[in-house]
Amino acid sequence: MLPDYIVIGHITRDIQHDGTIIPGGTVTYAALTARNLGLRVGVITSVAEDMEMGSVFDGIELICWPAEDTTTFENIYTNGTREQYIQSVAPPLRPEHVPEKWYSAPLVHLGPIAMEVGENLVDLFPQALIGVTPQGWMRSWDASGRVRHTVWTSAPHILARADVLILSEEDVGGDLSLLQSYLEMAKLAVVTDGWRGAVVYAPQGVRRLPAYYAEETDPTGAGDVFASAYLIALSEGSDPYAAARFANAVASYSVEARGLSSIPTRTQAENRMAQGLVRRS
Repeated sequence: MLPDYIVIGHITRDIQHDGTIIPGGTVTYAALTARNLGLRVGVITSVAEDMEMGSVFDGIELICWPAEDTTTFENIYTNGTREQYIQSVAPPLRPEHVPEKWYSAPLVHLGPIAMEVGENLVDLFPQALIGVTPQGWMRSWDASGRVRHTVWTSAPHILARADVLILSEEDVGGDLSLLQSYLEMAKLAVVTDGWRGAVVYAPQGVRRLPAYYAEETDPTGAGDVFASAYLIALSEGSDPYAAARFANAVASYSVEARGLSSIPTRTQAENRMAQGLVRRS
């Protein structure tokens, strides 16, 4: 069956603090979120044959294009600041990698992690609500693999078609003038802000939606979980602000344990919203 939600980008090998390796990347966190929220999910990615994924993607339709290496990241957190290293990168994803029958999908999420999603993919889905999390278009890396921020050169083309932009100040290296330039191109934008919640830039006005209380253990992937939940809520008819409240609730669960196990169900997210315990900055 045609997926309700398609996410495109690299599944990554994420090296954890203790040296263990788990699947990661926007695609992983976003796809699992959509599955847990009850959607039929399709993924287009590229990984090497030796990538161990176990049962992580059970219930998700995976189109995995072959690669010699899987995109591999190591995230190091010091006092709340993340430093990233990239060790290998799988091949880029292009229009020919998308099944034609998926062109009519209702909800598409472009989630690059390392410059791998071709900008012309945004033109393939004429009927879709298209969301983009552009962090992977704003990364470069040096010979040691240390990741740096770079300018998103394809933003004008992509944001002319995309319906929703979701990013953080960290994605632009704290450059607020650069962030503002992207916001001005977007039809609807959300800037996530960790424990402070998210700021929605909608035609109806700018509004901050506070985060829900959570016992933070590991923030990795929380922005991708938020993005998936936000796009889903929006596609189901929520207004831009209600969608952010729902996404904040979903994301609040995802920081409470390491790895992928803490991504909640819809019922869990709704229960957290019903409790109404939000942070005040």
